[in-house]
Amino acid sequence: MTRELLLTDIAQTFEEHEIILTGANGFLGKVVLGLILDRFPDFKHLHVLLRPARNLSAHERFRSETLASPALAAIAEKRGKDFLRSKITVWPGDISRPSCGIEPADLEKLAGRVGLIINCAGRVDFFPPVDDSFRSNVDGVERLVSVAKFLGAKLLHVSTCYVCGEADGLVEETEPIVGFYPRRKGPGDASFLHTDEIRYCRERIREITDSAGLSPRSRHGLPGRGSDDQEGGRSKDLARRLVALGRQRAEHWGWVNTYTYAKSLGEQIIAAEEGLDYVIVRPAIVESALDFPFPGWIEGGRTAAPLVLMALGGMKYWPVRRDIPLEVVPVDLVASAIVVVSALLLGGHNEAVYQLGTADANPMALESLVALLDAESRRRKNGDRRAALIDRLLGARPLGRPRFVSAADARARRAGLQKRIERAQALIAGAKKVLGAARLPGERSLAGLSTALRTLALQAAFREQTLDQYLPFVLGNRYVFESESIRAAYALISETERKLLPWNPEQIDWKSYWVNNQIKGIERWVQPEAVKAWTFRI
Repeated sequence: MTRELLLTDIAQTFEEHEIILTGANGFLGKVVLGLILDRFPDFKHLHVLLRPARNLSAHERFRSETLASPALAAIAEKRGKDFLRSKITVWPGDISRPSCGIEPADLEKLAGRVGLIINCAGRVDFFPPVDDSFRSNVDGVERLVSVAKFLGAKLLHVSTCYVCGEADGLVEETEPIVGFYPRRKGPGDASFLHTDEIRYCRERIREITDSAGLSPRSRHGLPGRGSDDQEGGRSKDLARRLVALGRQRAEHWGWVNTYTYAKSLGEQIIAAEEGLDYVIVRPAIVESALDFPFPGWIEGGRTAAPLVLMALGGMKYWPVRRDIPLEVVPVDLVASAIVVVSALLLGGHNEAVYQLGTADANPMALESLVALLDAESRRRKNGDRRAALIDRLLGARPLGRPRFVSAADARARRAGLQKRIERAQALIAGAKKVLGAARLPGERSLAGLSTALRTLALQAAFREQTLDQYLPFVLGNRYVFESESIRAAYALISETERKLLPWNPEQIDWKSYWVNNQIKGIERWVQPEAVKAWTFRI
């Protein structure tokens, strides 16, 4: 028997199995869908599960938010409406609802037909109200497990490498899932049971919402009538209490935020389920595309975007460890790996966990990244007269290279900046009064400077909040994610399909990627109005 006969044929595998895809309207989900449509058009059938919006049906959302997005528009046009209509079925649903919101009769139709569920859905906010995080990352996983078992389907679940929580150094793929918590004292430590933790947290959520007199409709995250002091039918105070609960539970066990805490609970639900064939795919920080659907494609406020915007705004004092590699992975490499692992899971040739990182093969230390971003900022700011004037107003001395400081020092410097901004604002306000009383020109220019200073104050507050959330990733922990399983997976597919679905982080030129893919992608696709706000130095 030749080696070629031992390889997994992805195209043939997809021709033989129907697949359910969740999260197809998300950043990663769009690229997974695009790769399948573009590279494997003979796939048997795709079922897309999508939650209806307030004013849009699931089908309308799929057309307007997914197929019409820049990531998929060209591919959808190439394939044509008839092809898409015949090969893709859109099902209205919600993974947090019983049976994922799929009608019982429809589930019966799908039973025995669907071979695999690819779950790309999930809320990625670091510190949301914990009930919101549970709804997508815990409740939703429970529902998907139930549906997968009813359908007789396998499950590929997209998690995150950062379920490891507090860590420093190499994070291995072979760490047992069930019973894991970041401060675990070894294999004999049985102090964490995910079922107990989920039960406890749900009880606390219920106590908090009951004490607020929340209606059942609002409690389940459904649209409600709210005032300026309400969000989705619940008060801001209630939301703050639920945020605090998630933060407290995460910190108690050693997770760095509510998101990674909830994602780990979801993993443990899957791994503990008997009779379920599954794979857990853990990407690191998913960022702009290397090549597919085109270089620089990015969507939403990705994890690294605020750091890029702060650097382009001229930030000089960085509370980061120089030697930490920022574990960034282009979205098309992640999507390619998911497609490959999907085929291996369908063929029974899979591992249980695949971590998708880059630093074990091609690290870029934060010191080099900060220097690169600073050089790009200085290149763009050269000749900016207003920025220079504001620097003089604030008494800022020109700085050369970025400085690496402690978190406490960074906070002290931000507090000092805030005081200088307030003094400059008072100075400008006084000057405006003098000019106005004397009917002298220049009042409009001063108004422009005043607006710029208000922008600086908002930027400073935003930076403080953002950096506090990022400290575990850039200062507190040095993460390097072992990614051996995905390299072994690529040895099981043909050279032709490796080219169609590349996993080649060791070949990334990080300088070119950050300047030409990441920065340009963020400026083009991630809230361009936010980029405009970061035009003056702090």
